[in-house]
Amino acid sequence: MTRHTTHFEDRAAAVRAWAQGWLPTEAAAELLIGHRAWLLREDFWRVAVEVRWEVFRGQEVAAVDFAAASSALEAGALPCSPGEREILRIAASIAEGIPADLREAAFRLDAAGAGLAASAILHAAGHRRGLAARGEGR
Repeated sequence: MTRHTTHFEDRAAAVRAWAQGWLPTEAAAELLIGHRAWLLREDFWRVAVEVRWEVFRGQEVAAVDFAAASSALEAGALPCSPGEREILRIAASIAEGIPADLREAAFRLDAAGAGLAASAILHAAGHRRGLAARGEGR
């Protein structure tokens, strides 16, 4: 039986549980969690997230299909702001190597989004504490 989570904290925990153990997916998941917007959207969940119960972990996990999300985004099936678009593109690039134009992202992201993206890149590179822990990005 699959039960879909509805509260942000439950969704974040399920995505985090799925991503755990592989730096690129952890980083992409943390980017989406930090940004919040995509995890709150039902259309994103329908298109790109599979929720299932992990018996061995004893918890729900939410696997994000970044390729499906990217395809839906490009097809116009996930309408969003320019900043939301860039956050999802960067997350998909980090998680699955889907190309993202970082110059374009730099023009479209606000300071908070740029900081989240930079922290995600640091995380993917093995620096899990990110900018905030270093006192940067403020």
